[in-house]
Amino acid sequence: MIKAILSKILLGTLAASIVAAATLPALAGEVGNRVENQQDRINQGVQSGQLTYGEYKRVDGNLDRINAQRRADLAANGGKLTAAERAQLNRELNHNSDLIYFDKHNTHHQK
Repeated sequence: MIKAILSKILLGTLAASIVAAATLPALAGEVGNRVENQQDRINQGVQSGQLTYGEYKRVDGNLDRINAQRRADLAANGGKLTAAERAQLNRELNHNSDLIYFDKHNTHHQK
């Protein structure tokens, strides 16, 4: 049952990523690439069972919040990030990346 729920969440996340990629032309760039990379790492962790549901919700929620901030910053600045915005987003992505690594390598796994 949990695997079915996680599969639906994974498919929903994938669909949302595809829609976002098609509708937001400014996905390219360091921050956008890091967001996509982290989403791939999260999805792989769910598929392999390395991430529990709670771990998934935490790191994916963080990533959603970071990506929403990135989109807002891009919209506010004509499709570009200022150096300060880019630095802030990278700090947040660094923290989330550490969380993903820790969660995938701890002793908690899906049952």
